[in-house]
Amino acid sequence: MHLPTLLAQARTSAFTRWKLNALLPWMIPFNRPHGFRVVPLPEGGISVRIPYWRINRNHIKGIHACCLATAAEMCSGLSVLEQLDPRQYRLIMRSLHMQYHYQAKQAAVARCAPSAEAIADEVVRPLQEQAAVEHSSTVELHDRSGNHLATGTVVWQVKRWDQVRTKV
Repeated sequence: MHLPTLLAQARTSAFTRWKLNALLPWMIPFNRPHGFRVVPLPEGGISVRIPYWRINRNHIKGIHACCLATAAEMCSGLSVLEQLDPRQYRLIMRSLHMQYHYQAKQAAVARCAPSAEAIADEVVRPLQEQAAVEHSSTVELHDRSGNHLATGTVVWQVKRWDQVRTKV
């Protein structure tokens, strides 16, 4: 399975979206209980739907801050990997900063849409001369009513696999 191709096909095919959402919980088991649904945006980028389920709620019946942060991380990572081949590049989160604006009392959506030009300019071209680069992306989270719940800023370190020095 080639993730960028699968994400591109999922834009126009309901069956491929179903297949993507069936595979991702097995590829990323930590996120499985949250019930996230990935929907590639028609113009490029990724959205992650966050259900208003009991397991995602905190003690005051709002979506838990950590659930929103996890969705922001997933959304940002998939939107970067949509432009890069995960067989060639390793992506590791360096930092995650969340700003919370409104309490989530209903289903929510995280959206991240970096442009292909930005990824090429900030990641691919610099990696021809450097061992590693950092890429920052912004994710906005909104509830079903349109309230701006949170803004996440995720910084990724990107390396070519031949530059990775740790043993697996």
